[in-house]
Amino acid sequence: MPETPSVILLHGNDDFAIAAHIKKICTGLGDSSSADMNISSFDGRLGMDYEAINTAINAAPFLAPRRVMVLMHPVSAMNSAKAREKILGLLGKAQPTTTIILVEFDELKHDHWLLKWVTQVGPRATIHIYTLPKRWEMPRWIESEAKVQGGGIEPDAAARLAEMVGEDTRIASQELTKLLTYVNFKRSINLLDVDRVSIVSAQGSVFELVDALGQGDGKKAQRTLHRLLEDEEIFEIWGMVIRQFRLLVQARELLDENAGVMEIQKALRLHEFVTQKVTNQAKRFSMPVLEAIYHKLLEIDEGAKTSRVALDLALDMLIVELTIKS
Repeated sequence: MPETPSVILLHGNDDFAIAAHIKKICTGLGDSSSADMNISSFDGRLGMDYEAINTAINAAPFLAPRRVMVLMHPVSAMNSAKAREKILGLLGKAQPTTTIILVEFDELKHDHWLLKWVTQVGPRATIHIYTLPKRWEMPRWIESEAKVQGGGIEPDAAARLAEMVGEDTRIASQELTKLLTYVNFKRSINLLDVDRVSIVSAQGSVFELVDALGQGDGKKAQRTLHRLLEDEEIFEIWGMVIRQFRLLVQARELLDENAGVMEIQKALRLHEFVTQKVTNQAKRFSMPVLEAIYHKLLEIDEGAKTSRVALDLALDMLIVELTIKS
């Protein structure tokens, strides 16, 4: 069994990946009852109990090969030269049977003092950076995570789920677990599964809503909106609608410049499936109409933030306004 590093620095904005790394290390401590007795956690933002830290890193493991001390936000804990000297001094004298995990939920610059200190600890210190995938990378991340969980997902289904969850790897993983359970791990997740099962399938309904608006079908648009409101929070729906029309404005502008689907995909950094959907929808609107809708959405958004208007009512009225002339 490979030797566990004495100091591990985890940094970056992917808290799901960081949590998974910590869990993997803690799982190696044995059964949960004894493992809990060998794990100590501290949050640097809440102030430091130096005596408690000293005890955590120097106590002998209890029915386990190692102890683990997790210090979240160490930079906040060491916000002065005096605090830095004291805490680093304690960490540097930890027992060899203690693994110290330092966690910063942001990417540290290459010349940051904490990176330099960990590097100087020696060969048994490691540094890992975990950053969230870009939006255009999420479908591939989802396909990879499905394999990690023991299943599979078809490319168009991964693209749809990516469109729904954005860059949130934690929610994406949770949705995959539910979807794989739904198919009983016996086949790959398909597009229909995502639309039927995912709690964030609201984005698919937003596509449907925009399709109805483009076709001038006010009744269908309102039915779709009301169905969304039954299952989702209005502010979540609102954010999706604004984002969708922002993409449509950008896609329409590119179409007016004679851009093709591949050029639109590259410019907007979307998956092929989503790009095709957005491009087809943009073709149903002229640029003046899209700009008018987008500006109207921003006006409604400002009104909602100042409590001048209820979002659900405003969306209903907007649908009527956009389709009554059709």
